Amino acid sequence: MTGRFLINLPVNPLRWHPFSVPLATALLACVTSVVAAPAMATDSDNQNQNESTSGPIHLGREPQRGQGAVDESSRTNTGDESFADGRQRGASAKDSPPSEFETYASALAGLPVQRLGSDLMLPVRSIASLEANRQVPADYVVGLGDEIQLTLWGSVDADLRLTVDRSGRIVIPRVGPVVVTGIRHADLNELLTRRVGQVFKNFQLSATLGRLRSIRYYVTGFVSKPGAYSVSSLATVMTGLVQSGGPSAAGSFRNIELRRNGQVVGHFDLYDLLVKGDKKGDLPLQADDVLYVGPIGPQVALIGSINRPAIVELKGNETVNDAIAYVGGLSTVADTSRVAIERLSERNDRRVVELALPQDGGQHVTNGDVLRAFNSVAATLPQAKQYKRIRVEGEVARPGDYVLPPTSTLADAVKAAGDLTPQAYLFGTDLSRESVRRMQEAQYDRALRDLETDFTRSTSTQKVSNAEDAAAAVQKQAGTTRLIERLRAVRPTGRVVLDLTDGSRDVPTLPVEDGDRLYIPARPNTVGVFGSVFNGGSYLLKSGNSIDDIVKLAGGPTRGADTASVFVLRANGSVISARQSSSGWIGGSGLPNLAALPGDTVFVPEELNKTTFMQEAKDWTQILYQFGLGAAALKTIKN
Repeated sequence: MTGRFLINLPVNPLRWHPFSVPLATALLACVTSVVAAPAMATDSDNQNQNESTSGPIHLGREPQRGQGAVDESSRTNTGDESFADGRQRGASAKDSPPSEFETYASALAGLPVQRLGSDLMLPVRSIASLEANRQVPADYVVGLGDEIQLTLWGSVDADLRLTVDRSGRIVIPRVGPVVVTGIRHADLNELLTRRVGQVFKNFQLSATLGRLRSIRYYVTGFVSKPGAYSVSSLATVMTGLVQSGGPSAAGSFRNIELRRNGQVVGHFDLYDLLVKGDKKGDLPLQADDVLYVGPIGPQVALIGSINRPAIVELKGNETVNDAIAYVGGLSTVADTSRVAIERLSERNDRRVVELALPQDGGQHVTNGDVLRAFNSVAATLPQAKQYKRIRVEGEVARPGDYVLPPTSTLADAVKAAGDLTPQAYLFGTDLSRESVRRMQEAQYDRALRDLETDFTRSTSTQKVSNAEDAAAAVQKQAGTTRLIERLRAVRPTGRVVLDLTDGSRDVPTLPVEDGDRLYIPARPNTVGVFGSVFNGGSYLLKSGNSIDDIVKLAGGPTRGADTASVFVLRANGSVISARQSSSGWIGGSGLPNLAALPGDTVFVPEELNKTTFMQEAKDWTQILYQFGLGAAALKTIKN
């Protein structure tokens, strides 16, 4: 055959168009080239086979697959759709509500308590990515639908992707079919090397697994989403549980069976994996396997000072020690000498029993028991048993933090700090105590609330007759509001007023408390004057100066000063008020002749409208003395 073809064209009685002949000629050339191409290729292949080969033999891509070959695209899409179905099923399923026992244990603990192992059930959407990134183990058995990536180099050069067909074979060009079903991944290289070596010499080979087959398995029993699922052939029992949402509220974490061909081939206890890290029960899944999750067993709740409060499922005759071990043991601050157990089976009698550890740790626990561990540091020890941590600052030889025995006093604290320096002014000692501060804050807030209530009541009952009185009332209310805000900005310091005199050289024998702060200042040489005076500030104290002399240095009281309410805040925190006596030029008291001491602060309040309630509500002396407010608070309130 010469490659010429005869084409019978219909005879047209009409004349041909001038372009008809070239068009027919081009069409005939195209048909001739298409038909002749296979023959030319065949001749070229025969010629290449007859010629001697000077380089490596190049094997073509995989030829047409056998009759039972699994189509890769079809298999891949099926697997992806299965994973998509699993994700959709997991996304649509709602979280199951807590069981009655979980609700009961959470109410006793004051925080959510869940079953041990429930947080291991990861979202279903992560399964596909996790399985795709897993390394194929050496004992993986090749099966139908697996893809083998075969690379050869040397005397033969090939890079093939071969899929195991339904006969369990792969077909290698120029080598032929090779049965690989049932071969371990670790033995695949050796098998293919031996088979290819029957045809070629002087070559090297590498065979790995590419895209793996998907398998279908079933999950039944007490699970969140029972049904059939498709996963990678690398999936294990744990993978199947996670994809199905894990055991339901009525399902067991410790009684999970793997059934194959109607026989139980494995038991899986999730606690072995969770607590011990043992995966021996996490067997690989095979096609048509069944995972059966049994009903939940007896449960025990562990709350209190536990490393991980949880509800533990029991298996067999487990004890108190076993239950505590499942949750990681007692916490660092737990009382390891005892636990309390509440038995629901004895609710009509003595419901809560205390167990001594470790003597009673071998007692068996039953369904519904609640074990509570106690906190050893939550309860405050008596003062006689507490070691005291105290800070000593100021005029001592070694300022710093010290830990003192339970019966220590302030004198012991000063001695531990190396005693006083020559410049120490004991009368101005500031002892701040945390317990006193908390009590002062509660009383201070209550006093401010009462004061604000009295101000509001007085304003609401006051009558006005004209616009000027109304404007004055509004202005007075605004001033009252500002006063309350300033008082709230000042917080008690927890200062304890010590029974000291200006010439004291020894601190009182007062027992210390944990967290005390003892500050001993240097002897000051000034006295402060604030309030309604012409020039408030600090003034140098001279020997023999009285309070009258100090007020005169400040220019004396202004016209609007309330001289009947003048008071002096001493360096030791005590307060002396003009209302304590009835003689003298300042409000008829004895303050003018009172000797001024280093560190004194004199405060002269403003005169307020005596026809209003403001005069009676203002008691600076009580506020300063009872709540430990110092000179800084006076400046804050004044400003």
